[in-house]
Amino acid sequence: MSDDDTIDPADRGKLVAAEYVLGVLGAEERREVERRLMHEPALAAEVAFWEERLGGLADAVAPVTPPQYTWSQIEAAIAPPQAARRASLWQDLAFWRGFGIASATLAAASIAALVYIGLVPATRAPLMATLAGSSGQPNVVAAVTGNDLLVVPAALLTNDPRAVELWLILPNQRPHSLGLIHPGQAMRLTIPPDLAGRLTADAALAISLEPPGGSPTGQPTGPVIASGKLTRL
Repeated sequence: MSDDDTIDPADRGKLVAAEYVLGVLGAEERREVERRLMHEPALAAEVAFWEERLGGLADAVAPVTPPQYTWSQIEAAIAPPQAARRASLWQDLAFWRGFGIASATLAAASIAALVYIGLVPATRAPLMATLAGSSGQPNVVAAVTGNDLLVVPAALLTNDPRAVELWLILPNQRPHSLGLIHPGQAMRLTIPPDLAGRLTADAALAISLEPPGGSPTGQPTGPVIASGKLTRL
């Protein structure tokens, strides 16, 4: 669970409930929340609120057929921009459409990430990314909040038994591992302190298939199955 001391008690309860509904808590944290739900009506009400809010928003979105992007188009999308620009929320919604919103599941993942980052105090606009595969099918929505990275699958990444590893790609640098992720489960990862301050809209995220336990070399060794550029809201 988020332990940011800048969050007041009322907002902390909302954040815990949202994290519980999104499924980003660890097993012990989830059990703790479930124990609290038995004797904390306020927390139970917050959980019910988030279940209704997130579920209702996802149900309201109609499926959209995505364009068939190629790898070259994905690479062009994550290339460093020629000129920096500040994007409004509506411009970022156009960014999501540009990657192709394949289904209501992707919309739900995007909404979940936006709701989550709205609960976390931030001194600057948050970063988000949609990670797509070679077909252009969006697979993951990721959101950076402080030193945390929320990863919300929009579709099952793979049935491959190999480990699924997330990488940070900084301009003119070798990839940095951010850890292993579950191909079908939302997760909250802690960004290493030496990388947290270097996350900008020039960076990108990528996902590769690796041996059990992750890459043995510290660099991607298997195929890249999804990638996307970070964009500041």
